Amino acid sequence: MPGRSRTPRLEARGSLWITADGESLGGHGRMALLRAVAEQGSITQAARAFGISYKAAWDAIDAMNRVAGEDLVERSAGGRGGGSTRLTEHGRRLLDRHAQIDAVHQRFVRLLTDEAFDLSRPFSVLDVLKLKTTARNQFTGTVTAMRSGAVNDEVELTLPGGTRLVAIVTRESVDALGLRIQQPAMALIQAANVVLATDIGQAKLSTRNQLRGTVRSVRPGAVNAEVTLEIDSGVRIVAIVTETSVAELALAPGVRAVALVKAPDVVLAVASQESGRESAA
Repeated sequence: MPGRSRTPRLEARGSLWITADGESLGGHGRMALLRAVAEQGSITQAARAFGISYKAAWDAIDAMNRVAGEDLVERSAGGRGGGSTRLTEHGRRLLDRHAQIDAVHQRFVRLLTDEAFDLSRPFSVLDVLKLKTTARNQFTGTVTAMRSGAVNDEVELTLPGGTRLVAIVTRESVDALGLRIQQPAMALIQAANVVLATDIGQAKLSTRNQLRGTVRSVRPGAVNAEVTLEIDSGVRIVAIVTETSVAELALAPGVRAVALVKAPDVVLAVASQESGRESAA
């Protein structure tokens, strides 16, 4: 087989289709027809704008009315203009909701394309969903150890490359998230909760998470600076520190440092198996 000049881009494709009690109600085509009726005020004009016959348009609308269990389109008779056709309140709500759900659906399909087709990496639904949160540091990994306490539990998350993070969460949170060994999970850490240190040598610290690495960037601000540390395993963590601390620690690209994160400051999140959404605790 002749050599290929490039690797083809893999993509996810999908379309949204609504059913009612398992019976097809409609997808993009029928929803576009409803929108045309709303805009034209006439099935005849909507059919013409949509490029189909009046009969095909009416059959589709009649089927939708029947399957929906409530009319989506209604006619108003009489008047000098000969009456009109319009969407019912239920029809308008359905059309608006379809547009909202379709926007989310298309975004998820794009996320799948962007995040799920790097075949050199293991697939993680958490990577695809990417929580929207104020936490600058979001790490996906696998639960590798759990230790129960009287009130709180200690959960260990192993990240790609071998870095381990320890979180302390309540027993109620462990139960609510359904945490178990080998379960994919995400660790969220606020940048302000990351403490940087240098030249600690063999000092013994009470902080459970001690991540050694190299400073990659320092972005100064009026009061605080944003420092990115690349952990030796390849993971990057962001810390917000004062400009005074940057000067005192001589933080600059290439400097060795340690990121210290208290276990109670690590928030865990998992994907809900029922809804595909994420829960955090």
